[in-house]
Amino acid sequence: MEVSSLQWIVTIVVILALLAYDFIFHVRKPHEPTIKEAALWTSFYVTIALLFGLFVFFWDGADFAVQYYAGFVTEQALSVDNLFVFLIIMASFKVPRADQQKVLLFGIVVALIARTLFIFIGAAAINRWAALFYVFGLFLIYTAGNLVKDEVKDSGDNDDEANNVMVRLAKRFLKTTDEYDGDKLFTMENGKKVMTPMLLVMVAIGLTDIMFALDSIPAIFGLTQETYIVFTATAFSLMGLRQLYFLIDGLLDRLIYLSWGLAVILGFIGIKLMLHALHENNLPFINHGEPVHVLEVSTGVSLAVIVGVLAITVLASLYSPKGRALRRESQEKKETQTGQ
Repeated sequence: MEVSSLQWIVTIVVILALLAYDFIFHVRKPHEPTIKEAALWTSFYVTIALLFGLFVFFWDGADFAVQYYAGFVTEQALSVDNLFVFLIIMASFKVPRADQQKVLLFGIVVALIARTLFIFIGAAAINRWAALFYVFGLFLIYTAGNLVKDEVKDSGDNDDEANNVMVRLAKRFLKTTDEYDGDKLFTMENGKKVMTPMLLVMVAIGLTDIMFALDSIPAIFGLTQETYIVFTATAFSLMGLRQLYFLIDGLLDRLIYLSWGLAVILGFIGIKLMLHALHENNLPFINHGEPVHVLEVSTGVSLAVIVGVLAITVLASLYSPKGRALRRESQEKKETQTGQ
């Protein structure tokens, strides 16, 4: 895939312009978005992402368009899973609802920067060491196994996400306050300048986003090795994450089988990567350094599997007996709050 410098520049300028618009017209003035506002802007960003896929189709061909859509859907699904952790962090720090937009936008910017670095490092490493596909494949299979293990044990590994090492060190060695001062990062307390919890929660969100990149980048490299496709699919999956958070935060706790679905998807991509690694094999202790002729999964099949698994996951979450019970419980809670 040949991507001109002009195409790269235009793409980056568009992404930066969208982020700037988001900050200037939505985030700079603290407020809690309504469901209607969140739905409109989520639709806007999803539409842009889908239209960009058509641009890739007409400019670069159907194969690259399918790769883009497969990468976008996968990254979007992983981003939705990340929102669970964001909810925990927000609750842990008791972030005012009106200020959560700024925290999320900061997290998106950090994630975009971190993942861009990982993308270019990963692309360069893959071009130099084809055996890295084995590492990515095994890592994704291992991650899928951990998701299944956590679901079986019903463990709350994310409960301490807001209390990571950097945050604990900041609380111990730096001057911090437990009170918010609007959306300010620093405030005056007893005549001294101190950090507010807003800065700490941004650190927690940013570090968590970097950790998420370690899962998402190998996953998308399992679907395409084109750097431009990897970058744009990742970027557009992040762009509407802030609006999506406010749109579905009431639905997140009802997606009870999302982790199972993501485990299947990551395991599937991991196996696909292992098959590709065997096909490109140059390790001397495997088949004497010669490629192993195995069946490779096409990107079209990958897209169908990913979309199918996500559809089954959402339907099972909402309409299974446990899912219906949660829906009734949520509806009763709303009716009780309305009555009060």
